[in-house]
Amino acid sequence: MTITEVSRKYELSADTLRYYERVGLIPAVNRNKNGVRNYTEEDCRWVEFIKCMRNAGLPIEVLIEYVTLFQQGNETIDSRKELLKEQRAQLAQKIEDMKKTLDRLDYKIERYEKGIVAKENALRRPD
Repeated sequence: MTITEVSRKYELSADTLRYYERVGLIPAVNRNKNGVRNYTEEDCRWVEFIKCMRNAGLPIEVLIEYVTLFQQGNETIDSRKELLKEQRAQLAQKIEDMKKTLDRLDYKIERYEKGIVAKENALRRPD
């Protein structure tokens, strides 16, 4: 696949894909004889993984560390697993914090709606 096709498929700009490759988030993509990037299925799996992790809020630095460990081979499995567990714990905490915020917003909205209904009912009552 070309960078344009991958860009469309994963809804990432070509600049973002080039950046991910430059900083090592995705392995160097093979190029054809004209120098055009030719993404393989494996390259696309890396793009999908990185996009998923970025959408979850994982920092670039953590992902670079993960990819670097992955490239070092099986002796880093425990380190990679630990890194992912740490990130999972942080994400779970963020979700909990967001849930509390959502609950508070729901409460505030409900209060406004009750107040508005009461005011509207008061306006409709004949004196």
